[in-house]
Amino acid sequence: MAPDVPLVVDLDGTLIRTDLLLECFWKGMGTDPVRTVATSLRLLHDRPALKAALAEIAEPDISALPLDPVVAELIRGARADGREVALISGSTHRLVAHVAAEHGPFDRAEGSDRTTNLTRAAKAARLEKLYGDRGYDYVGDSAADIPVWQKARRAYVVRPTARLEARIAAAGVTAEPLGDVWTARGLASAFRPHQWLKNLLLLLPLIAAHRLDAEGLVAVLLGMVAFSALASSIYIVNDLTDLDADRVHETKRYRPFAAGVLPIKVGMAASLGLGVTGLVIGAFLGPWMLAVLLVYLAATLSYSMHLKRVRWVDVSMLAALYTLRVVAGAVAAGVVASGWLFGFIFPVFLGLGCVKRLTELARAPETGFLPGRRYQRADRADLLNVAIVAALCAVGVFVAYSLSDTAARLYDRVWALWAVAALLGAWLARMIWTGWTGRQDYDPIIFAITDRIGLAMILASTALLWFGAS
Repeated sequence: MAPDVPLVVDLDGTLIRTDLLLECFWKGMGTDPVRTVATSLRLLHDRPALKAALAEIAEPDISALPLDPVVAELIRGARADGREVALISGSTHRLVAHVAAEHGPFDRAEGSDRTTNLTRAAKAARLEKLYGDRGYDYVGDSAADIPVWQKARRAYVVRPTARLEARIAAAGVTAEPLGDVWTARGLASAFRPHQWLKNLLLLLPLIAAHRLDAEGLVAVLLGMVAFSALASSIYIVNDLTDLDADRVHETKRYRPFAAGVLPIKVGMAASLGLGVTGLVIGAFLGPWMLAVLLVYLAATLSYSMHLKRVRWVDVSMLAALYTLRVVAGAVAAGVVASGWLFGFIFPVFLGLGCVKRLTELARAPETGFLPGRRYQRADRADLLNVAIVAALCAVGVFVAYSLSDTAARLYDRVWALWAVAALLGAWLARMIWTGWTGRQDYDPIIFAITDRIGLAMILASTALLWFGAS
C-alpha cells in the first residue's frame, strides 16, 4: 500500500455511528421544538442550509459521539504508515471541524457550506481535484458514496446492508465491508418491552369491580396492546431527544441510539409505525379509547420534549401518565372506576417517581445536576419527604376505602384489606429505602419485578384480596 495515498473518511455513519443532521434535529426538538420544526419545514428542500441552521439551533455533544471502532482502527493504521488522513463530510463544515478537533488529528477536514452540499458527485469532484483520479482510498457507508468510490483507488463500506452491497456491485465498485449491520434484536430492545408491564394497570378497573368476563378482558387486552405500541413509540422519541444525556449516564449510554448500535432513521420509522398501530387499535375500541390515547400521546410528547426537565413537574407527570392507564382500562372495559382507585394510584406512582430520582442521585458520580434533569444532591431530602408523604396518602386512601360502602359490597372480610394496607405500606417503605440508598435499578419497575421480598409482598396482598372478596 503506497504511503503517499491519502485515506479519506466520511463522517456520518462512518467515523461516527450516527448522523449529525438528525442529532441536531432531535436535540433541537428537546430544547427548542417550535424553532426546530419551523426551520426544518422552511429549509426542507435546501439541504446544506438546513444542516447549518439546525447546527446553530442545537449542537450535540461532540466529545460523546459514538465512534465506529473498526473505522477508528483503520485510521490509526493509516497514521502509523505515515499516510494523510482526511475527514470529508456532507455535514455542515462547523461540525466537521469540531469533530476533527475532538477526535483527530486529521490532516484535512471539510464539510458542506450553506450553498454546497458536499456529497455524491460534489464530493467526488472535490476529492478528484485534491488527489486526482484513483489518488485516494475512501471509507463511506451509503449509496450517496458510490460516485466517490468510483473515483477512489480502494473502497471501504461500513456496515453495509445486502441491498447497499448490491447497488455498489451494480455500479462496478468492489468495496471491502467493515463492521456489522444493525439487527432486529437491537431494534426490539429500543421498544423497551419490559416497560409493557406497566400496562397491566389497565386491568385494575376490571379487578377492582370484580369483573372477569371475556368481553371485558379482550377489550382491555387490546387496550394494553395499543398502549404498549404507543409507549414504545414515545420511548424511541424520548431516547432521541435525550442522546447527549444518555451518553454520559452510567447505564443509559448502552441504549441502542446513544451507543450508535441502531441508526436514528430506523428509530424514526419504527416510532411512526408503532404510533400509528396504537392509534388504529384505539380507534377500533371506540372514540373514547382513541381520545384517551391521544391525550396520552400529547402528554408523553410534552414530557419527552420539555416537561421531564422541569423539576417536580416531571415526577407529577409520571404519576399522571400511570393514572391515565387506569382511565384507559375503565374506558376499554366499559366499567365505572371509583374515585378510590384514582385516589390510591396517583400517590403510589408519585412516590415511585420520586424514588426513581432518588436512585439516580444516590448513584450519580458528580455533584451537579442529573444529565437531562433539574435535580441535584441538595434535592434528595425534598424528594424523600415527597415520597414518604405520597406513600402515607396511598395507604391512608386504601384504609379509608376499606371502611367505605363500596368495599363492603365487594369484600366480606375487612381485616384482609387492613392486612393488605400494612403490606402496601411495607412495600412502599422498602421501595423508598432502597431508592434512597441507591440499591435499586434506575427504573423502579425493573426493581419491583426482580425484588424477591417485594414480589412476596405483592403475591401475599393478591392472595389476601382474593380471600377477602365476597
